[in-house]
Amino acid sequence: MFRESVRRFVKKHVEPYHNEWEKKGIVSRDFWLEAGAAGILCPNVPEEYGGSGTDFRYNVIIVEEFMKVGATGPGISVHSDIVTPYLLNYGTESQKSSWLPGMCEGRLVGAIAMTEPGTGSDLQSVKTNAKITDNEIILNGQKTFITNGQNADLIIVVAKTDPSSGAKGTSLIMCEGDRDGFKRGRNLDKVGLKAQDTSELFFDNVKLPISNLLGSKGKGFYNLMEQLPQERLAIAVSAVAAAEAAL
Repeated sequence: MFRESVRRFVKKHVEPYHNEWEKKGIVSRDFWLEAGAAGILCPNVPEEYGGSGTDFRYNVIIVEEFMKVGATGPGISVHSDIVTPYLLNYGTESQKSSWLPGMCEGRLVGAIAMTEPGTGSDLQSVKTNAKITDNEIILNGQKTFITNGQNADLIIVVAKTDPSSGAKGTSLIMCEGDRDGFKRGRNLDKVGLKAQDTSELFFDNVKLPISNLLGSKGKGFYNLMEQLPQERLAIAVSAVAAAEAAL
């Protein structure tokens, strides 16, 4: 039944518009709101935060149905399968209550900013830094190839809070898209995934409340290692579904 509802949603709200999204290089914000209303964003989020309280199998169904029609534009997997688990596993009650309902409804689009120019995805070598005091976080740096970068309202930023401590000096910082000092760069032109906004992001003395630290200071690298396997699984699911559709 859930698979059928996702299939109907894709047929009505995705297939007719995907060519237009590919030309523009970005999915419309209306799509995100429609997906939220249909209950296909963050289904594994507990009901108390606006989700359906299901398990990862429902996320898999969503990925499969989108890939069956070649709908590579919507960055739902990043939003639901990658960003959401960080909030669920490491977020405070206040963070969950503030952000998860909006993500489930499609009012807030999620992204995670790991990759940097020069360092690629070597997470121990990121240059983006966050100075944490008793009262605030000051974020500086640059990211690139960030999925949902143009649409994102809420970004998990991988940053150094103690550059001398290697992996132990990495933390996760939540940055809202309307913060002063945050800028979106180019929506990058790619060989494939044309409808998916993939962007440069810049952080220039972005001041954030201390409550925007996600998890514990210095534990970011370990949190990433705990969550990245599900990201790889989601990528594998989409690849297999796309291959099955092609065959």
